[in-house]
Amino acid sequence: MAAETPASPVPSAPSAGPPAPVPPRAGGEGIRPAERGAITIADRVVAKIAAQAAREALTHVPEGGSAPHATVAVHHDHARVRISLELDYPCDIGGQCRDVRRHVAERVEALAGMAVPEVAVQVERLHSVHTRRAAQGRLR
Repeated sequence: MAAETPASPVPSAPSAGPPAPVPPRAGGEGIRPAERGAITIADRVVAKIAAQAAREALTHVPEGGSAPHATVAVHHDHARVRISLELDYPCDIGGQCRDVRRHVAERVEALAGMAVPEVAVQVERLHSVHTRRAAQGRLR
């Protein structure tokens, strides 16, 4: 008589039912989401968000001017922002600065989740339309 070998298990076709639930990780049960970890956002990332928000708030960058620049000091979940920018002249300087302050605070809070108690706007240079025309020889 020939010895019979046990039949090897044949893989069954995948079932069409729902996948089996994933077992919870050890130690993860009962921990609230706020206590599971933390996200750290670098100061330079917040500064880039603030600079982009300042560009969005301005109608345009003056001809020959540079884009707004931001520096940020982050402490816990608060960011203090300083924006340096250049504006065309004549313009409503106070209105432009107010718009930049408001928009920067809103965008940093929305994108980084940080409160912004202070946005300091520093106008580094005013670009006069008259000076630009004089340089081009149009002013008499």
